Amino acid sequence: MLFPRRRDRAAFGGWAAVFVSLGALLGMAFLPSPFVVEQPGPTFDTLGETDAGPLITVPADLDHPDTEGSLTLLTVSIAGNPQRPLTWVDVAGAFLDPADEILPMDLVYAPTETIEQSNEAGRIEMESSQAAAIAAALLHEGYEIDAEVTIADVLADSPADGVLEEGDRILSVNGDPAYDVSSIRESIAAVDGASTFDIERDGQPMTVTVEPIESQGQRLVGIVPQNAFTFPIDVSIELPNVGGPSAGMMFALGIVDRLTEGSLTGGVEWAGTGTISATGDVGPIGGIEQKMHGALAAGAEWFLAPVENCGEVVGNVPDGLHVVAVDTLDDAMTAIETVASGGDTSALPTCTAG
Repeated sequence: MLFPRRRDRAAFGGWAAVFVSLGALLGMAFLPSPFVVEQPGPTFDTLGETDAGPLITVPADLDHPDTEGSLTLLTVSIAGNPQRPLTWVDVAGAFLDPADEILPMDLVYAPTETIEQSNEAGRIEMESSQAAAIAAALLHEGYEIDAEVTIADVLADSPADGVLEEGDRILSVNGDPAYDVSSIRESIAAVDGASTFDIERDGQPMTVTVEPIESQGQRLVGIVPQNAFTFPIDVSIELPNVGGPSAGMMFALGIVDRLTEGSLTGGVEWAGTGTISATGDVGPIGGIEQKMHGALAAGAEWFLAPVENCGEVVGNVPDGLHVVAVDTLDDAMTAIETVASGGDTSALPTCTAG
């Protein structure tokens, strides 16, 4: 019988070890990872249409559809979730695209939150954002509105579970009147420690205390508040299958454009992002780097960014995109009108380091 020489046996053993290691690595590569990937999502011109029809509709006798340019809202897509996690191969691929960002899954999905709950919360946030945008636009145009905030849902095992209930009307938080969802978030964020809620439940006034938790840099109590306004005219926004509050400012700008004569943009392609309060304050959002890439891909020349997101904007602006930092709806209007009229754009506020 012939036997391999010792050197041949050693070489065979070495190659076997290599193949075993490669096989193990390949197997690990397809194991689930604890990460998700943020990517630029679909974009929508608030002055245009979707498959469902006009994105914004105002009464025909008040409508001024003679508009040019664009006021594009931006979205972020999340790849991966607790029920369908990404593999390590998927995560590695995201390193190759500068428009993608890899995040720990628990920064996006709360430990006790199901995908269905997350989607439902996003839907309610979108509805509240649309209502606040309508309110902000109508107030800007001189209309009067009535407003209140109710609780649409309380997350299980959250700080508010067993303290606040679905259907509660929030009157004030930490002594600040609860005019809309944004004002509630600001009141919670402004106080260290527990927050005091003055509410109305089944017609009876009550005062309760909730200790927030920290998550994704925010102080959260585990409720999904919802705006409820009474408007003097009928304004509707149709954008199916998109959730979250970050399109509020762009909705408001689109409504103002439809209610005023002429073209607000003067034919310029704008995109932007930011929450909106009923009183016109613009708030921060997530995924602004991905949204800037999405804006450029959609053909935007100018981009409206919330002042509070400037730390994420600096150093990450794609070539060819001009960013203006805004704090209010009025700031956004001023920027758009300045560019449209050929004014001094160098005087417009932008995001700077430090």
